[in-house]
Amino acid sequence: MARILLIEDDLLLVESLKAFLEYSGFEVDIARSYEEAADLTFENTYDLYVIDINLIDGSGIDFLKDIRGAEDKTPAIFISAIRDVNTIAKTFEIGAEDYIKKPFEPEELLIRIKARLKKVEKEGDISYKDIVIKDSRVFKDGKEIEIGTVLRKILEKLIRNSGKVVPKEDLMDLLQNPSDLALRVNISKLKKKLGIEIKSVRGIGYLIE
Repeated sequence: MARILLIEDDLLLVESLKAFLEYSGFEVDIARSYEEAADLTFENTYDLYVIDINLIDGSGIDFLKDIRGAEDKTPAIFISAIRDVNTIAKTFEIGAEDYIKKPFEPEELLIRIKARLKKVEKEGDISYKDIVIKDSRVFKDGKEIEIGTVLRKILEKLIRNSGKVVPKEDLMDLLQNPSDLALRVNISKLKKKLGIEIKSVRGIGYLIE
């Protein structure tokens, strides 16, 4: 289940979009300000940001610019009533992947979100130190290692968020029979098979650095 952070200060809009996206199968958190969004991105890992430009305490453009500066490469879609071409261009210059002009139908946002997440899944090889994931196959020092689909998905999630704590709930979503014990067992298997250090942050999740 993909996790989305919806950054929007219009209470009615944000609540309706949250309900619609959750009905469509996504996990959605809400931030109504720059500060709240910054706190949530520090504490959690997301698959996509949906950002309004005008927030109650700042600019969505400044928010994306700041997190890009902190090496957060999470895909971002802007939603805004602003139609100025220079403003739209600015969002793409700082790293946005899409821009939707208000008002819009929720279904349009859903189409854009699914397209963006699908593209992320198909993007190039994933690498970490001497480990490479290519075409759903895992290689270490150039030698293919058989680890199974579940372990590969956990590894991909950790590598894509290298340096950040991945919440254990996000990792358990990748398990067939999720539980704290099952997750610990799978993390232990990854360590043994690939010889990598995966740190446990008690009560929160796991990370690789």
